[in-house]
Amino acid sequence: MQVAEKERMPRLSLGEEKNMVTQLLLLNITVYILLLFIRVIYMMEDYGLPAFDRDIMANTMLPAAPMTLLTKPWTIITAMFAHIQFWDIFSNMVWLFCFGTILQNISGNHRLVVPLYIFGSICGMAFYVLGMNLIPAFRTLAPTSSLMGAGAGVMALAVGATVLEPKGRVFPLLMQGGAPIWLITLIFLALHGTAIVAGGGSLSILLYLLGGAFMGYMFMVQFKKGHNWGSWVNDLFFNIGHMFHPKEKKEALKAEINTTRSGFRATPVPFTKVGNVPEHKINEILDKINEQGIDMLTAEEKETLLRASKEKEA
Repeated sequence: MQVAEKERMPRLSLGEEKNMVTQLLLLNITVYILLLFIRVIYMMEDYGLPAFDRDIMANTMLPAAPMTLLTKPWTIITAMFAHIQFWDIFSNMVWLFCFGTILQNISGNHRLVVPLYIFGSICGMAFYVLGMNLIPAFRTLAPTSSLMGAGAGVMALAVGATVLEPKGRVFPLLMQGGAPIWLITLIFLALHGTAIVAGGGSLSILLYLLGGAFMGYMFMVQFKKGHNWGSWVNDLFFNIGHMFHPKEKKEALKAEINTTRSGFRATPVPFTKVGNVPEHKINEILDKINEQGIDMLTAEEKETLLRASKEKEA
């Protein structure tokens, strides 16, 4: 069955609860501004950058030394959202928006972006700590090394989107038929690798990115088998965010989130038709199939979809 469906273009909607890409962007940017502000205060008060690194960054970045990490377990959380260099956060946020939006559009109401970002970051940290302490070339650097940034989380989103929809295409306005998702991911990998090598960065960061890529692949392989590893993360954040809401309102909000296509659906053109069937009606039926399954269609909706298919083939 083939039914023409227009490309749904994402919109960046600040404050929209279902737009988890926006929430991640705001969180990363807020932490960056906070660190930058504290750094300026340290400079103005003549404490200097060494004091800033000792007091703030040492308690924000993830240490490679296991014993140090045991004394600062909170850095597992802070490190995945922390940036101090402008180009680092600019690059990561551009790619976060790109792959997060792609994944959010593909996965619909499953809300995979935040869990995959968090799992990818944590897996990247595990790869980093293990690699720094087990690989001979890095072992001598482990006691004084640390890292931070959204790199592994973004890598997980990139690999996850590619695995979930390997034949998917995006950006139809840039090239005929749209650019394949795998091509966007390949460009992302090439730019990241070039930046690390040409910029003189430590190759140990590759361990962090490799961990994110591994989690992105494993997460999506399991998701395609029907196992959503991230559902409990979404439930946890929802319950925390609506802790003081009445039970009835909380249940209504949860039902709305679970039955709405991730907040990114563009409004269909109301008078566009496929044959004698309005295209917006077809889009509504396709959304219902995506969210609830084809068995939930009414007899009228099945007849409408069948008629549109026959008119398209004719």
